[in-house]
Amino acid sequence: MITITAFSWVPDFAKGLVRDLRVRWALEEAGLPYQAKLITHEEKLTPSYRALQPFSQVPSYRDDDVVLFESGAIVLHVARASAALLPTDQAGRARATAWVFAALNSVEPFIMGLVDVDIFNREAPWAKESRPHWKALSRSGFLIWAERLARRDWLEDQFTVGDLMMATVLRILRHTDLVTSDPTLAPYLARCEARPAFQKALAGQMASFIEADALPAT
Repeated sequence: MITITAFSWVPDFAKGLVRDLRVRWALEEAGLPYQAKLITHEEKLTPSYRALQPFSQVPSYRDDDVVLFESGAIVLHVARASAALLPTDQAGRARATAWVFAALNSVEPFIMGLVDVDIFNREAPWAKESRPHWKALSRSGFLIWAERLARRDWLEDQFTVGDLMMATVLRILRHTDLVTSDPTLAPYLARCEARPAFQKALAGQMASFIEADALPAT
């Protein structure tokens, strides 16, 4: 049985965005059964957990043969076993993999810079001044994707792991209108989020938080 780790609690702004969602979604698309082991923010710092995830983050991944960390690496590992996430031809698989790296390396870092000034450091005196910089960098990255998607439903000829990763990156901007106001990216993200596998993955992550919130305080 595949086991992934996820947090039992996160702040409200992070619910539905934590990176185990990427892995849950990939596993749902691939039709692979799995279980989620919930951990606390104290448990993530223990030596036993750091043996699975050296950076004390989620998710980690374990199957009968492989132990992995980093959501991108895990998603690609899952995708290699599923034609639902990677084309069967070598060129198509390579291009879909390239889109995954583009989402993580060329788009997400700038989006996270914007999140830093909007959420994590919004009270800092420098945040307001630096926001236009991070907003411009974020837009320059994902507008390249918008050009690619102007006349097509997916980044390639079918939905792939590249679309999965790009959608999860775009969702990080849900506190802004940068995606929802874009005539190409908004419907693209809606198509991704309408997929049954995404809906099931999201419900699974949110259910964990609902259960944790329902527990009595100690």
